[in-house]
Amino acid sequence: QVQLVESGGGLVQPGGSLRLSCAASGRIFSINVMGYYRQAPGKERELVARISSGGSANYADSVKGRFTISRDNAKNTVYLQMNSLKPEDTAVYYCNVRHRICGTCPWIDYWGQGTQVTVSS
Repeated sequence: QVQLVESGGGLVQPGGSLRLSCAASGRIFSINVMGYYRQAPGKERELVARISSGGSANYADSVKGRFTISRDNAKNTVYLQMNSLKPEDTAVYYCNVRHRICGTCPWIDYWGQGTQVTVSS
């Protein structure tokens, strides 16, 4: 079993900042990609940002230049620093971890329960 502990969501005014974190623990042999997705009411879940074990990151066009994803491999933790937040960033943000439980086992995607981010004045 894998546990993902998410934190950092909340209410912030436009132009403000928030930092999300997601720590993975449990039966983990190795982690490949870690990332965040978001889902706004009435919309499909979309990729926000993801980062490989080697540190390569990619971002949705809508957040480039405002959000920064990073990870601490020793702590199995991923961080999403969100600056210059806009009302359209309001959504539930989900942590995603691609891991496996042994060296020859298949990769498995695991999702956190989500944390609400609301950007409003």
